[in-house]
Amino acid sequence: MSAEQVPTVGTQTAADEVWRALTALVFDNRDSWKRAVIERSGLPFSRIRILRRLARQPMTVKQVAHAATVDAPAATVAVNDLEERGLVVRTIDPANRRCKTVSLTDAGRAVLEQIEAVDDPAPDALAGLGADDLDALLTILAKITPR
Repeated sequence: MSAEQVPTVGTQTAADEVWRALTALVFDNRDSWKRAVIERSGLPFSRIRILRRLARQPMTVKQVAHAATVDAPAATVAVNDLEERGLVVRTIDPANRRCKTVSLTDAGRAVLEQIEAVDDPAPDALAGLGADDLDALLTILAKITPR
């Protein structure tokens, strides 16, 4: 990070404030979507969170626990459940034969496709912004969101 990229205390405070506002916006407006996703998939949301993280890459159960912010025993129970449902599979890691990785099956990917198809409209506060504000926000998000 170059000197001009290092956040100052004021910049960091502003970034923290933006982060809190963004998370509050999402948390306060995602309940109906979560209910629809649970209904469509037939899975508890904790399992959906794990499937979404596994869509990025296969992981060990320990990595799943970390990524889904659950403890290792809860991750094991969740992975066992998803495996029984045919949504994930454990395979021996060729790089470390003592370790198993968890990855999505075709059925797991199909469930994620169903989830992605659930309507998730923007909250009124966001939808009410003008085109210029929305374009500016999209530009900023493109800078900070990995693709």
